[in-house]
Amino acid sequence: MYHPTTRVLATLELLQTHGRLSGSDLAARLGVNGRTVRRYISRLEDLGIPIAVEHGRHGGYMLVAGYKLPPMMFTDEEALALSVGLLAARGLGLAGTAPGVAGAQAKLERVMPADLRRRVRAADDTMALDLPRQPASADGAALAALSAAAQAGRRVHLAYRSAESVLTEREFDPYGLAYRGGCWYAVGHCHLRKGLRSFRIDRIHGVRATDARFERPADFDALGHLVFSVATIPRAFTVEVLLKTDPTRARREIFATMGVLEPAEGGVVLRGQTDDLDWFARELARLPFDFEIRHPAALREALRVRARALLARAARTTLPVSRRR
Repeated sequence: MYHPTTRVLATLELLQTHGRLSGSDLAARLGVNGRTVRRYISRLEDLGIPIAVEHGRHGGYMLVAGYKLPPMMFTDEEALALSVGLLAARGLGLAGTAPGVAGAQAKLERVMPADLRRRVRAADDTMALDLPRQPASADGAALAALSAAAQAGRRVHLAYRSAESVLTEREFDPYGLAYRGGCWYAVGHCHLRKGLRSFRIDRIHGVRATDARFERPADFDALGHLVFSVATIPRAFTVEVLLKTDPTRARREIFATMGVLEPAEGGVVLRGQTDDLDWFARELARLPFDFEIRHPAALREALRVRARALLARAARTTLPVSRRR
C-alpha cells in the first residue's frame, strides 16, 4: 500500500545514510519517478529540514552540512525503562561495558527535562536487582560476534577452553545466546561433538566467522535448552520424584537446577541428576505439597535423616511460658 509520509521519511533516512544522492538514485531506491522525488524534497523543506540541491547532469540532493536531527524524545515510562535496562546491564558480566553504560546514561540525562532526570536518578540510586554478585566476565566482542552470526545463519570457528583448561577448536552453528546463573552461553550445533552443545562465553578464546551457512531451527529456545541441558547432565544419582501438585505450582516451587518437570497421572514427575542426595532431600523437604520418591532408594533414606534432624531440633526448642497475671 502506498504511504506518502513513509516515503518522505525514507527519503530523509537515505540522505542521512548516504550523504549525497542523485534524483535518479533516490527515485530508484524509493520506487517512484523524478517528479515525486522533488515533491518529497519540498515536503522535507516545509518541515524545516534544510536540503542542499546541486543542479545539472551530475547534481543531487544532500542535507545541509552540520544539520542534525533533534534528539529522540522519550515518555516518562520509556526513559524509566531505559534506565532500568542500563542498571541491569551493569550486572550482566560483560567485560568493558561500564564506560558504555555510563555514557548512555549521561546522554539520556542530557536530553531529559529536569523533573524526569530527577526521577531517573532516583531510580538509579534506590533500585536494586537480584543479579549475581560476581558474574563471570564475558568478552563483549565474542558475544557480539556470536549474536551477529546467529542472526545471519553463519557458522563460526571457536577456540574454547574447558573447565579443565583443555583448549579445543571446533566449527559451531550458533542458534542463540542465553544468560543464566551469572554466565553468558552460546547454544547451537557443535560439529566436533556432532550435536547440540552450550559454551560459556567467558571460556571462548576466539571467534572467527566462516563462509559456511546454516539454518537455525524454527522457534529455537536457547534458554530453555540451556536449562534442560544443565538439569540433565549425567551425575552420580538419577532422581525421579512424583510431585502431587499441578504443573504451574510445581514450576513455581522447583528450581530449574533440580531437573525437568513432566505432567503425569497423579501430578508432575520431576526427573533430575545430582551428586548430593542430602541437598536434594533438603530441597524436597521445603516443598508445600506431598511427593513420592520413586528412585533412588538412597534419597528416601537421606530424607528420613533430614526429617529426624528437624524433629530433634524442634524438640530442643523451648517455647516461652506465659506468666499468669
